Amino acid sequence: MRAHGTGVLVYDFLFCRGGAEYLTLVLAEGISKTDIVVAFRDSDAFPDSEMAGVRCCELGPPPGVSFRAWRTLSGLYRFRRRAGFLADYDWVIFSGSTALEGVWHRPPGRNLYYCHTLPRFAYDLYEYYLAQISWWQRPVFRALVWWVRRRYEAALGRMDVILANSQNVRGRLKRYLGLDATVVNPPCDTTGYRWLADEGYFLSPARLEPFKRVDKIIEAFRQMPDQRLVVASGGADEARLRQIAGGCANIEFTGWQSDAGMRELVGRARATIYVAQDEDFGMSPVESMAAGKPVIGVAEGGLLETVIHGKTGILVNAPAPEVIAAAVRGLSAERAAQMRPACEARASGFGTEKFLAAMQAAIASTRSADANNTCL
Repeated sequence: MRAHGTGVLVYDFLFCRGGAEYLTLVLAEGISKTDIVVAFRDSDAFPDSEMAGVRCCELGPPPGVSFRAWRTLSGLYRFRRRAGFLADYDWVIFSGSTALEGVWHRPPGRNLYYCHTLPRFAYDLYEYYLAQISWWQRPVFRALVWWVRRRYEAALGRMDVILANSQNVRGRLKRYLGLDATVVNPPCDTTGYRWLADEGYFLSPARLEPFKRVDKIIEAFRQMPDQRLVVASGGADEARLRQIAGGCANIEFTGWQSDAGMRELVGRARATIYVAQDEDFGMSPVESMAAGKPVIGVAEGGLLETVIHGKTGILVNAPAPEVIAAAVRGLSAERAAQMRPACEARASGFGTEKFLAAMQAAIASTRSADANNTCL
């Protein structure tokens, strides 16, 4: 591939419809002459019809093996061996973790890194993931972590600007790597989401992975057959979570939703529930508030930067089922309606325009630095 635009956003892969993927597309569409490069794209999650007008280069087809570790190794290889054309761009924003391997094709200057999170399995969630696998798999996992840390930290050393999506992630960069970063909150769809009705159900939008702790939410609703829960996502933990739900009539799994489908579900919910472990930032809670819907969340991670306890939601100290159940019981239709104006006002500070302006300023700052270095 030859460079088509002035700049390029290099991201791991377009595999599922998450916040990082949304940011990738917003940035490509919002800043003119910006291309996208990914290791691969899942055409079911991101069909050609939705990619019209987006200049996206895929370094290969989706890997035939779906294991997370294999996707990681495949991404590292593709960005290292197949992305030499990145040298042709004026500026590059790297995003994700494996995509950083592409920086080795770049000359010094005008290389930016937008950090959604550190590779959590290699840093803050290392012990958590280690405990999830069999003893005979652990040597391979440790070797993978050693390799990922080594490559990731070396690549960060070649970045001219480091941006973090939240104060929480900025803190992790400082704690684990001794690096500082400028916080630029991700773009949230604060205009597409809006209040439609209160149909009485509570919505869980978190991806179905163990550390998202959706099992705690399901267990809470098992105790409340008179309260309805809608789980609107998919993920590796789906089979286990369906088993926990045990066919409860008040718990519904919808699978992954289109953007329009998710807006509809949020807009008609009473509130959303989001209790992920030390969430990086959490775009779903902001989208919920944009629709005038309060958030029942856990008082940790990025939710401390977005949700205001008692005004735009309820933050619990522990994601125990009985604690979640008490919060659900305490959020009547009347109380949720009273929070609506504060929710909408709070979400307005995390819009796309603010994000794009901050990113354009970051790109421009690297141009200024180049000019200053030339003068020297």
